[in-house]
Amino acid sequence: MATSLKTNLHQPSLCCGTKLYFGLKLQSACLRPNLSADFYGRVNKSLQRGTRNCKPTRSRVRMMSIGTPKVPYSLPGEGTGQWVDIWNVIYQQRIIFIGRRIDEEFGNQILAIMLYLDIIDDNKRLYFYINGPGGDFSPSLAIYDTMQSLKSPVGTHCVGCAYSLAGFLLAAGDKGYRFANPLSRIALQSPAGAARGEVDDILNEANKLLITELAKNTGQSVEKINKDLSRVKLFSAQEALEYGLIDRIASPTHFKADAPHKDAGTGLVVSQKVLYLNALKLMILMTFSERANFINVQAILCEDSVSNT
Repeated sequence: MATSLKTNLHQPSLCCGTKLYFGLKLQSACLRPNLSADFYGRVNKSLQRGTRNCKPTRSRVRMMSIGTPKVPYSLPGEGTGQWVDIWNVIYQQRIIFIGRRIDEEFGNQILAIMLYLDIIDDNKRLYFYINGPGGDFSPSLAIYDTMQSLKSPVGTHCVGCAYSLAGFLLAAGDKGYRFANPLSRIALQSPAGAARGEVDDILNEANKLLITELAKNTGQSVEKINKDLSRVKLFSAQEALEYGLIDRIASPTHFKADAPHKDAGTGLVVSQKVLYLNALKLMILMTFSERANFINVQAILCEDSVSNT
């Protein structure tokens, strides 16, 4: 009598994208444990383990929220301060920060802030702090046109990098108020953006506008700028100063640039006075014993400084 044999052996799949080996057993990737969830669960369980009357002795662990920083600020005429968005405080100081790629949404926000600050007071200067890679041509050109039409004087300051159309906006500030930090980098190139229509005609018109305005703001000839923008042109702060993109290189105010030897220590003397004033403020808040130890330490430091000189 013949008997039929049925094999119930499971044939493992060879697809590496859906299966993986876990020890000696074949396990699906969807059954893989969530290590991060298990970790936070174990942490919360260990914190709540020391309980009394079935009540946890410590609160549940919460991750720190990441968002826009808030700083204390008091409005004019108000005695008490409040925590407000740091960008609102910067805007109150008439500072506009361009620190990201300029697209339609970001460009419209910058335009609204510029117009609002110009309406409030058109006698105080607006400062643009630039640290960005540029962006689309149309919103960048809208910012440029608005800068030229404001009643308020406008200054620009590169605090990191000003690439592409961000460098174009850097040169758009009022003459004498275009700054860059010593280690800043500025780059110019032909504009590129979202085109609506014949691409070649739009880019040619954009290049013509950009080159004409750069020639007016830098004092360079149209032919030279046209040649320089045929490829990416990178500038250091000193090279940007010589090219006419900026007017000054920002330097620390407490040290005089290129000062004679007899005035070289002026900034250090001022900083020592500030340190002594801060030390007196700290001594007021100290106890008697802490104050005595602090005075002894300061005396030793003064003796060392005198011996070194």
